[in-house]
This record gives sequence, structure tokens and C-alpha cells, in this order.
Amino acid sequence: MVTMDRIFSYQHLCDYTNRTFLAMGCTPGDAALASKVLLSADLRGIDSHGIARLSGYWRLFEAGRINPRPHVRLVHETPSTATVDGDKGLGLVVAPKAMEIAIQKAGAVGSGWVSVRNSNHFGIAGYHAMMALPYDMIGWAMTNASALVTPTFSREKMLGTNPICVAIPAGEEPAFVADFATTTAANGKLEILQRKNEAAPLGWVQDADGQPSTDANALKKGGALLPLGGDREHGSHKGYALGSIVDIFSAVLSGASYGPWAPPFPAYVPMPTDMPGEGLGHFLGAMRIDGFRPASEFKYHMDQWIRRFHAAAPADPEQPVLVPGDPERLMEAQRTRNGIPLVDAVVADLQELGKTTGVQL
Repeated sequence: MVTMDRIFSYQHLCDYTNRTFLAMGCTPGDAALASKVLLSADLRGIDSHGIARLSGYWRLFEAGRINPRPHVRLVHETPSTATVDGDKGLGLVVAPKAMEIAIQKAGAVGSGWVSVRNSNHFGIAGYHAMMALPYDMIGWAMTNASALVTPTFSREKMLGTNPICVAIPAGEEPAFVADFATTTAANGKLEILQRKNEAAPLGWVQDADGQPSTDANALKKGGALLPLGGDREHGSHKGYALGSIVDIFSAVLSGASYGPWAPPFPAYVPMPTDMPGEGLGHFLGAMRIDGFRPASEFKYHMDQWIRRFHAAAPADPEQPVLVPGDPERLMEAQRTRNGIPLVDAVVADLQELGKTTGVQL
């Protein structure tokens, strides 16, 4: 069992995070936005991508890899597409601004697609994709990331965890939100196991020799994360293909660095040499439902779809069938009401960060 040592209200953590981003030099608007995006992960139970990463962003800033006051700009566009340069800004700020452009274009011509370069880690993909929901649009979000993942049959780390999110509105039912890494597990899940001194499930990682491992510290010893599926017999070639698609859409298409040249998140890891692009890349999209059929009709049938899947006969009577987005939605309601739990190691990390920033938890 995980011992949750401290419970913090969302507002308390939001104020702390906001003041930290202000100390970094962000504008008040960008600090507030970055805080909201970052903590959306903690609210939704994706602890690996929330406030536990705040010190990592600060170290990137200290290393000169994050520009706290970026000039986010369009560098190419058509009526339905655009390429955005993030000017080394926080991905937590750059990606929502790019998604706003995609939503605006979708409003004008039916769909909007934006590829982003010269950015940084953007938090959870779900936040950005879900921005489309209030507009009766389907939202898409994906990003490339530090090369920690080996292709099927390889020992070399070539891809990131490269998440994909698709958010689809419904009528009376909550939205369908599929937000997932293209690896068996995200690196943040390994970091959580490391803090708890626990082993990783088989199929998450391999060692430096390319052999299956349960060592949660395998990456630090030259190992790699495995694509979704774990091994060829369980479909890792499909996870490898999905991660490759994200890398190409996010980085090759935009002019960001791709594959093994993607900038690493840990500031202490040396930057790759001969990088072919600028920073990390994202890909955001919005599609108007009424570009296909009246939104009210679609949402009625999405309600039907969701209710039928919830009613599917469970294999275990104690475990009902879920629809993508259910666990995160329930967790968000619980943590909004009861507070966000942080383990000792994260609290200690944030307290140590406060000694540098002057912002106390």
C-alpha cells in the first residue's frame, strides 16, 4: 500500500505552483495557465505528470532550456492548418495556445490542425484535447518526448512515451476521453515505483542487454521502456507504430527534434548532438461534430454508445466495465472534494525546491 503522507487542497497547490512559475519569470497569465494545466494531472489521478514534475521544469529553466516569457508565433498556416513556434516556452503554456488556434480554425472551416515545434513537456495530453469539448468538437492531442523507449527488436532508445489523447463530447453522459502513452507504462509510473522502492511489472522495461526486467531503475542502468504490448508476441510492434506516428506528426511535421534527438526532460542528461530540429513537438487538433452530422444527434448516440458499454456484462461482478475517461473523472471529483495526496518523496522534493525559488510549500 502507498502511504499518502500529506493531503493538500487543490487551491493550496495551485497557489504554490503559480508562485513558483512567477518566480521563474512567467507572466501572471502564463503562470496561472501553467499551474492549471500541471495540476489537472494531479486532480485526474495522473500523479506522474503533475506537481511531482515541478522541480524538473525548474531545472530545465536553470539550464536555459525553458524561456519563461516566450513569443509563441505562427510560422506557417492555411485555413485549416498551422505550424507554431513555441520559442522554448513551457509546453504547459505553448500547447493550450496552439490548441486555441486549432479550435478557432475548426470553428471557421470545420477542422483545425496545429503542429508545434520548439516547445517543452506539456503535461497531460488530456487537458489540451478536452479544451475542444465545450465547443461541440472532438479534440486531439499528442506529443513526442525524451527518447526512453526501444523499438521492437532493439536495445537502443529511439522514441518517447509519446502519448495520444482523443476527447469526444456526449450529451447527458460524461465525455469519452482516451488519454494514454504508447508504451506499456509512462516513465512517471516508474518514478513512482522508485519512490516506493517497488519492482516494475514484467513487460514495462528491459535491461541494457535487451532482456525483460522488473527493475524500476532499469533506465538508469542503460535499459529502456517497452512499447505498448511489451513484446512482439503481445503486440509491441503496434505500440512501436503508434509511438512512431506521434513522433512524426509532432516533430517531423513541425520541425521539432524527433526520435533519439528529442530533448531529454531531465536537465542533467546531455542534449543530443546534431539535433535535426528545435525542441519538443506537439500535434493538436479540433473537429467540429456538425461537420459530419448535427451535434445534437451525434451526442444522443454517444450517450447510447456509452450507456451500452457501461451495461456490458462484466467478467468480474466486482469490476464493472468502464469507458475511457471514467477513472480520471471519478478521481477528479474525489480529489476536488477531499484534496490531493502527495507522498513523502514529492513533498520533500517540493520543500527542497522552495529553498531555491523562495516559494514555500
